[in-house]
Amino acid sequence: MASSPQYLSGNEIRQTFLDFFAQRGHKILPSASLVPEDPTVLLTIAGMLPFKPIFLGQRTAEVPRATTSQKCIRTNDIENVGRTVRHHTFFEMLGNFSFGDYFKEQAIAWAWELSTETFGLPPERLIVSVFEEDDEAFAIWRDKIGIPPHRIKRMGKDDNFWVSGPTGPCGPCSEMYYDFHPELGDDNIDLEDGSRFIEYYNLVFMQYNRDVEGNLTPLQSKNIDTGMGLERMAQILQKVPNNYETDLIFPIIKTAAEIAGIDYTQADEKTKISLKVIGDHVRAVVHMIADEIRASNIGRGYVLRRLIRRVVRHGRLIGIEGEFITKVAESAIALSEAAYPNVRQREAQIKAELQREENQFLKTLDRGEKLLAEIIQKALVGQASRLSSSGQDAHPTTEISGRDAFTLYDTYGFPFELTQEIAAEQGLTVDTASYEAAMEEQQTRSKEAHETIDLTVQGSLDKLAEHIHATEFLGYTQPLSQSIVEVILVNGKSVEAAEAGTDLQIVLDKTPFYAESGGQIGDRGYITGDGIVVRIEDVKKESDFFVHFGRIDRGTLRVGDPVTAQIDRSCRRRAQANHTATHLLQAALKKIVDDSISQAGSLVAFDRLRFDFNSPRALTSEEVQQIEEQVNTWIAEAHAGKVEVLPLAEAKAKGAIAMFGEKYGDEVRVLDFPGVSMELCGGTHVSNTAEIGVFKIISESGVAAGVRRIEAVAGPSVLDYLNVRDKVVKELSGNLKAKPEELPDRINNLQNELKSTQKQLEALKAELAIAKSDQLLSQAETVGDGKILVAQLGEVDAESLKTAAERLQQKLGNAAVVLASVPEPQKVNFVAVFSPEVNKKGLQAGKFIGAIAKICGGGGGGRPNLAQAGGRDASKLKEALETARTQLREGLQA
Repeated sequence: MASSPQYLSGNEIRQTFLDFFAQRGHKILPSASLVPEDPTVLLTIAGMLPFKPIFLGQRTAEVPRATTSQKCIRTNDIENVGRTVRHHTFFEMLGNFSFGDYFKEQAIAWAWELSTETFGLPPERLIVSVFEEDDEAFAIWRDKIGIPPHRIKRMGKDDNFWVSGPTGPCGPCSEMYYDFHPELGDDNIDLEDGSRFIEYYNLVFMQYNRDVEGNLTPLQSKNIDTGMGLERMAQILQKVPNNYETDLIFPIIKTAAEIAGIDYTQADEKTKISLKVIGDHVRAVVHMIADEIRASNIGRGYVLRRLIRRVVRHGRLIGIEGEFITKVAESAIALSEAAYPNVRQREAQIKAELQREENQFLKTLDRGEKLLAEIIQKALVGQASRLSSSGQDAHPTTEISGRDAFTLYDTYGFPFELTQEIAAEQGLTVDTASYEAAMEEQQTRSKEAHETIDLTVQGSLDKLAEHIHATEFLGYTQPLSQSIVEVILVNGKSVEAAEAGTDLQIVLDKTPFYAESGGQIGDRGYITGDGIVVRIEDVKKESDFFVHFGRIDRGTLRVGDPVTAQIDRSCRRRAQANHTATHLLQAALKKIVDDSISQAGSLVAFDRLRFDFNSPRALTSEEVQQIEEQVNTWIAEAHAGKVEVLPLAEAKAKGAIAMFGEKYGDEVRVLDFPGVSMELCGGTHVSNTAEIGVFKIISESGVAAGVRRIEAVAGPSVLDYLNVRDKVVKELSGNLKAKPEELPDRINNLQNELKSTQKQLEALKAELAIAKSDQLLSQAETVGDGKILVAQLGEVDAESLKTAAERLQQKLGNAAVVLASVPEPQKVNFVAVFSPEVNKKGLQAGKFIGAIAKICGGGGGGRPNLAQAGGRDASKLKEALETARTQLREGLQA
């Protein structure tokens, strides 16, 4: 057993955890999307959420044991991000799950083995908690594991009893804590002391069912749900003071600091908080956009927008002007792509969304500044009026309303600290008490709503469910229907009518529109009536109701109106081709690669398809080509499809493929292309494979440990795909004056030429800097027994500046050389090179140049003999160099 924790990177911790449980019979499953299947939950907030239907008895598990690393988003403690050592919006939860298989003793034994033997945590640094009534867990920890009783803490129901809701499965918890300061002893242990203890592993023993009266009865099938915080374990194993300084987040923080010209290690606490917020939030928004969340003013889109705006605000607080998020996002993508390749695959979309939102919010900030100017002017006018009427001895109010300040923050995202700073310049203060009161009211509303539940649509439908019937779906056979408007929702509230220009949701008594399900997106189309045109962009299913999301283009729509609902047939045909192609793709994978391959997720859109599958290795290029050829062969063979509704057991007995984790009723819809593919599926499909036309694989890549992804196009989408690439090839051929088949060699040659030219350019820059620097030797000043040289060297880059400074110091011998340059407007580079004799005088280049750079609004550091720094205010450069010259004189004369 290890005597001290071993250092592991974040990626190594994740893989070690998954491998540990895989070796103990658990199936490694990929992280679910941050967009959960559960319609009552806004975002994936816990590792157990994808398995909630299994725990609630709504779905049968296909495997008895599973292990995951689940991406999660929580925003209910957003104001604590950056201020505490371990609050985050985005985090990863490592979990092992038992569905009616092993229970307490095995879960506890493995948690202890993983902690002490695999991760090497010293047993004397571990403390556990149990539910106060759970004598069984207490005895296992004490008798089987050997933990002294005084290090097993009994906790109350609020802390150590998990519930799924008012009724349903529930059970006691046991938590594991790491002690950062065991030297304080075991007397009066307080697990709430975050400076000493960190809870890193939570074991939930799901063993009861709770009825409406609160009575508990034992479950026949007991389950295990555990969660280990990846960031928390990284803090422990990497021996850093907080989660933010682990290798999972700190490189993002460092990138932001470099953009701001700040040395994180030298920054004050407020600056560090802003950098931590940026590091945390950028990681969150990168994964949210990668999971196809888009910024908006409602639901999860609002969460994304709020996080992006907080990044911009905190960037402004630390002095960053203009756009910067995409540069920080590059660091977050690089950190995540090994475990989550989709962030790299969707890099272009991520950056485009961030840039668009950042630009929009920067304009919003400008509007906030103008409003603040009006508020200040109003306060000053009021102050002057009171002075004139009351005399000079009066005590006028000099405060800006805290409510006004909160409106600027909440509506326009204008930083409260910036409001205070600007007000102070006018001799005014801000009513902090009323601002904080308004903030508390907003936080109370936020916590009451909580980020986990989205009731804007579902809640309204629940209230109306007694008065309307479930939507009848006609879309398998009918492209249009004559329907009645049963419900109209605007901003989540039921209304009787809505006018042109209104965004709304509509529930009809019957519909041909397919609602998003099983990976297939909802249909598009129109709802029309007497003078009414409603454009439908999406359809989702809430309980038994199909909710049509759209916008009224013309007329006024009223509840009870007779309307015609008609799908966009072109979009439907594209979706059908792509969906049937996914079935053929899975069949080809099983035939060519491995019959044990199973689906791990999918997306069927109008323009593309995506298929995730379990596989321990990447496919070879030959296999990818064979799969594509096989699918196209089946398409050309024109296999007719057959649809049946069968009892679930009979469908499985016939060999129909079911997806793990998918919820099925007693009767299921079976889609069969005899001799090719048979699957349980409620989606829309072609009636004959020939209708697909053609199938083309775009990419094959890894998604997570043991999960691969194929992205492809089928049907009309293939022509779109080929047209784009044909246009690119023609443009390249024209620009490079080469035939298409000559392009690879021509581009390779150009790349090699460019690399060679860049090297030559860098060499010339260095030579030019050296040549210019030699002219500075005459400016060297003798101080004591050494020399100092402080000067500006044009517009040279940082590397050339460093080369020039080193050369000058070598020529001058016992000397301190400080050079600066302005390579681009408002950007300043500094370098300091000190000889050993200068160091003996107590001067160190790193500390010295960092302080000088602060004058120009920047920072930096390095070794005692060589250091570099940067700044963002070139107007202060003369002052900075003069300060450097004065301090060097004083230091060398001492």
